[in-house]
Amino acid sequence: MNITFGEALRRLRIEKGFSQQRLGDALHVDRSTVAKWETGDRLPDAAMISLLTDQLGADVAELLRTSENAGERLKVIMVDDERIILQGGLPIIKKAIPGAEISLFTDPVEAVAYARENRVALAFLDIEMGRVSGLNVCRELLAIHPRTNVIYLTAYREYSFDAWATGACGYLLKPLAVDAVREALTRLRYPLRGLGGV
Repeated sequence: MNITFGEALRRLRIEKGFSQQRLGDALHVDRSTVAKWETGDRLPDAAMISLLTDQLGADVAELLRTSENAGERLKVIMVDDERIILQGGLPIIKKAIPGAEISLFTDPVEAVAYARENRVALAFLDIEMGRVSGLNVCRELLAIHPRTNVIYLTAYREYSFDAWATGACGYLLKPLAVDAVREALTRLRYPLRGLGGV
């Protein structure tokens, strides 16, 4: 059965006998904020998710379900025009996200085509890929599915300001390290089932 974060929150809130107003009051937020969480217009940050679970007496995993099927593996892509970066990054991402289905692309066009056919939950994108900009690839991925999390990979710090303007939720400098990837995963805009034991 497919279930979104908002649906899981609404179901749990009703089961625990909370109105949106009562839950909002307990969390010191407006009722409309709770409503937006339930419709998927907004998502609470990690600190608020912790407060939600305390108020509702719930397990974090219950609230961090996404629209993927429970039995479906998390789909992650890594796009970089240098094959050696992909080969070096693959074991790092596997270690940081065990059990994920990871697809590697040197061609950004192929990555976008893959995203049209598959629900990509997380994309690691190089920023400079020949004549193609990872910033534009990010925009294309978000046009396909607005809830795709994007983390940029680059060797150049000066891209950081441009990167944030595209809707990405992370920025990592190459070469990748497991701890840096894990840290970036804690700041995803759209929490994902299967990360960090969730």
